[in-house]
Amino acid sequence: MEDETRFARALRRGLQAEGFVVDLASDGPSGLESARFGDYDAVVLDIMLPGLSGYRVVRTLRAEDNWVPVLLLSAKDGEYDLADGLDAGADDYLTKPFSYVVLLARIRALLRRGRVERPTVLRCADLELDPASHEVRRAGTCVPMTPREFTLLEYLMRHGDRVVSKEELLDHVWDSASNCDANVVEVYIGYLRRKLGRDAVRTMRGAGYRLGRDRTEW
Repeated sequence: MEDETRFARALRRGLQAEGFVVDLASDGPSGLESARFGDYDAVVLDIMLPGLSGYRVVRTLRAEDNWVPVLLLSAKDGEYDLADGLDAGADDYLTKPFSYVVLLARIRALLRRGRVERPTVLRCADLELDPASHEVRRAGTCVPMTPREFTLLEYLMRHGDRVVSKEELLDHVWDSASNCDANVVEVYIGYLRRKLGRDAVRTMRGAGYRLGRDRTEW
């Protein structure tokens, strides 16, 4: 904890030397309160904070329609860690150790973008998906999703007016460079059906998948 405090203070001195006005919060709850009422142009937020994690802080801000640009800092560099941070509502994610020059460039990029409006909530019958809060609800009830399940469902909902092929899902949900077996799509479609109902995702034989369109199909 002492090392993290020294790191935060050194970061504040460096940013102040660049001309930024910087306030420092030592834990999650105080950081959340500062972000709520401080009218900041950007927030640099460590994930591992005492009292309240960085994930929880950014999710709470987004749930309150606070769209201050947020840069998450973390020692975790896995793809799921990155996905969790962005799905929580962060605008950018930087892994430790990092170059101070890169940090400054990321902050300046966020300042140029300014506050981004809340993404549109996607709906299909009684199913809702909120890209900002990373929440899925069916008939008003929250349905927990893993990052991969969420990404798969989001892609299907964004293309709900057509059939989506297995190859297209592999390219956009798993990334064509990942060399995943095509059967992984069937496995995750099965996961969605177990959570949302057997007819939530329909198989169009020989073509791919699409969401159930009518309320009676759910």
